[in-house]
Amino acid sequence: MTENYLALLEESLKRKLQVMAEIQDYNLRQQEIFQADKVDVDKFDGYVAEKGALIDKLNALDNGFEKLYARASEELKDNRHKYGEQIKNLQNLVAKVMETSVTIQAQEARNKKLIENYFQKEKEGIRMGRKTSKAAVDYYRNMNKSSVVMPLFMDSKK
Repeated sequence: MTENYLALLEESLKRKLQVMAEIQDYNLRQQEIFQADKVDVDKFDGYVAEKGALIDKLNALDNGFEKLYARASEELKDNRHKYGEQIKNLQNLVAKVMETSVTIQAQEARNKKLIENYFQKEKEGIRMGRKTSKAAVDYYRNMNKSSVVMPLFMDSKK
């Protein structure tokens, strides 16, 4: 029975690594979007949605792993020597998961910085556009006022 649990735990970790690899791929795609000359925000939004689904899948795998581990943990503690090889494989997989998790966090931090820079540039562009627009409106108003000079003296005789 415990051997089945161990096999399921191993399979769960392998699937988790696959999902994490897909998340890494989406992170790279997002990075490319914000490093390009023209940013495709719609494409970015699509990637965010797809990555969100992968994160949900990852959370489900985590929950399943924890439940399986809780069922098998007592047997594993009592018979550690009996399942030594399988436990070692699980430890290696957990180490890979942790390493991949750190890599994903670093990618997310880089992408966050790229996104912040992009929005800062856009915000600055909007601010400059408003200043230019305001200056044009002010100029137009001033020119209209100066061209319409009411005569000060009007000859009322005809």
